[in-house]
Amino acid sequence: MLNNIGLPGLLLIAVVVLVLFGRGKISSLMGEVGKGITAFKRGVDDSKRELDDSLAEARDVTPEDQKAKDKV
Repeated sequence: MLNNIGLPGLLLIAVVVLVLFGRGKISSLMGEVGKGITAFKRGVDDSKRELDDSLAEARDVTPEDQKAKDKV
């Protein structure tokens, strides 16, 4: 259904949204969307960094005799 809207349809939708909400409301909304995307990216980067740090701190707790068996 939405795959055959085309450029004229998108322009019409944009004009209708602009008329309904006004330029100020749309710009403030897009600003908030941008802040949300930035916060999301920062959270993803922080969680990746925490995961990498925890993996770097991980240690092997396999008993020595089991390690010797695995090498053979």
